[in-house]
Amino acid sequence: MEDLPEALLTEILKRITRTSDLNYLSLVSKQLYKIEGNQRGAVRVGSGLCTTTKALTSFCARFPNLRKVEIDYSGWIPGHGKQLDNKGLSVFSSHCSSLIDLTLSFCSCIDDSGLACLAYCKTLVSLRLNSAPKITSVGLFSVAVGCTSLSALHLIDCEKINTVEWLEYLGRDGSLEELVVKNCQGINHHDFLKFGSGWMKLQKFEFERKRDRFDCLPGDVVYESSYDAHSMDVYDFCCESLKDLRLAHIKTWPEVGLRVLLGKCKGLEKLCLEYVRALNDNDMIALSRSCSNLKSILLRLNLQRYSSDVSYCETRTSFTDNSLYALALNCRMLQTVDLSFTGCSPDWPSEIGFTQQGFLVLIQSCPIRVLVLNNANFFDDEGMKALSSSPHLETLELILCHAVTDAGMRFIAHTPCLSNLTLRVCHYITDVGVAELGRAHKLESLVIEYCGEVSPQAAQGVAKSVHYTKYSSDALMKIIGLGIY
Repeated sequence: MEDLPEALLTEILKRITRTSDLNYLSLVSKQLYKIEGNQRGAVRVGSGLCTTTKALTSFCARFPNLRKVEIDYSGWIPGHGKQLDNKGLSVFSSHCSSLIDLTLSFCSCIDDSGLACLAYCKTLVSLRLNSAPKITSVGLFSVAVGCTSLSALHLIDCEKINTVEWLEYLGRDGSLEELVVKNCQGINHHDFLKFGSGWMKLQKFEFERKRDRFDCLPGDVVYESSYDAHSMDVYDFCCESLKDLRLAHIKTWPEVGLRVLLGKCKGLEKLCLEYVRALNDNDMIALSRSCSNLKSILLRLNLQRYSSDVSYCETRTSFTDNSLYALALNCRMLQTVDLSFTGCSPDWPSEIGFTQQGFLVLIQSCPIRVLVLNNANFFDDEGMKALSSSPHLETLELILCHAVTDAGMRFIAHTPCLSNLTLRVCHYITDVGVAELGRAHKLESLVIEYCGEVSPQAAQGVAKSVHYTKYSSDALMKIIGLGIY
């Protein structure tokens, strides 16, 4: 091995992707040890990392060309030893001259002074802070000023960040292309309106408010179903570069806030709206008119109270068929549709603002390849029959769709391009319906979970790959309780 040319050894090491294999191989010879260390571009460390200055300096010398570092202390307890602290982070920032991507997860010993050391990392492009309990807005401002190449920032469960001077600075600088903020209690979605000209370059934005215990319940507030937040452009900023947008658990009434983004994102390709309060058809219509390139939409909808006049109030999900018609008319590139309805009863079909007729207009107007329906009480066997003629549909997932029976399986088995089917908690599908799928011999993958009338014997051989999970009332209640469905 020692006699092989260094270029050949380098090429061999490039073809080995598993970190454990690289670690073992580097012990074979000093030459391999050196080459592998110089070549390693990414490391992920945690409780096993020795945090003395000498050890960290030696670690950085061992891997001089690190570009991506992830420090993760999830599951850490005091018995695991000391965590990396401010001094240790300073060693990384001063010795890793090629560092462009840094993730700090559950690092409870790093505070603002440690984060300020990252100002030395002039090449840092991406920073992710996950559960950083001591980091405040002061530390973030140091990063915003010092890390002049920063283009991606993720903040998750950072409880002490409560002012937005850092956000205003990054907005004026205009360098961010990706901004993700989740479960940071001190940051409100209205704060992002201060991002100003920073919106012009942003390509991905995600904001999830720290959720309340009763977020998915209707509440007492009644929203105007005819209110149009886009009739006047009161916010003077542009976000035409935005391609990926996710908003979750935010309240857009009485103040509009980030709701205005839906009418401004002309380049949007992927949209996720999860339990956003007070939205209505006017928001989706404005979105469809500006986002002709939309390719993927995910809606997690719960019951809310709406009124069109003072004498009438209805409890339903945010959007109606008018939204579906607008998407069908204007978003002809739509390929992925994921619809989930929380708290809606099969006994009250009007709780879901969509009807099967409106839904099928959308499906028949766009080249849908992936479709997910969760608790879609409006969708039945007739819908499956219409769906079976979809020329592009490749993946279908049905969850808690109690109006779909064996007859629907017989229809869907003949969908031209369908290759992946998932059925979860669909109790009116039996072995008979699964047998219909087997006779068609089309499926590559079949997943059946918690469908009480389907046996494992019936599922075997129906597709090239079959995953079956037995129905269990205890397991099912646990899953529903966790909010997976």
